[in-house]
Amino acid sequence: MSRASYGDTVEIHVVEKLEDGTPIYSTPNRDPLKFTIGEGELIPGLEEAVIGMRPGEKKIKKVEPDQAFGPHKDEYVFKIDRYCIPPKIKPEVGMELDMGRPEDPQKTRVRIIELTKSEVTMDMNHPLAGKDLVFDIELLSLG
Repeated sequence: MSRASYGDTVEIHVVEKLEDGTPIYSTPNRDPLKFTIGEGELIPGLEEAVIGMRPGEKKIKKVEPDQAFGPHKDEYVFKIDRYCIPPKIKPEVGMELDMGRPEDPQKTRVRIIELTKSEVTMDMNHPLAGKDLVFDIELLSLG
């Protein structure tokens, strides 16, 4: 039976969790993930974990930030004056906003992490940056 390697198109079921067991993403009750190993469609640590697996095999793999969503970068956290938020938006902690110039089609996703009467603290880091992730993987097919 063949083992998964670079260039193979595979289908997997995966359960993604934080190290403390908090669930993040799960495919077993939906369509499996289909991707080509080495194409960069998924985080590197998950793609690497599938290499060497055989169809039907299951594996649990811990992935550190450098192979997932990267480290949390303090320079991606910043404050703006609250009046810079358009009046139609009622800011709340946890709210995600797209920032950028109206004429620029590419926007930057930010998350509000703190509010005061005069300032809004925003974080441009991916919500999973700096976190170790644990993946329960089952290789369904290898093509």
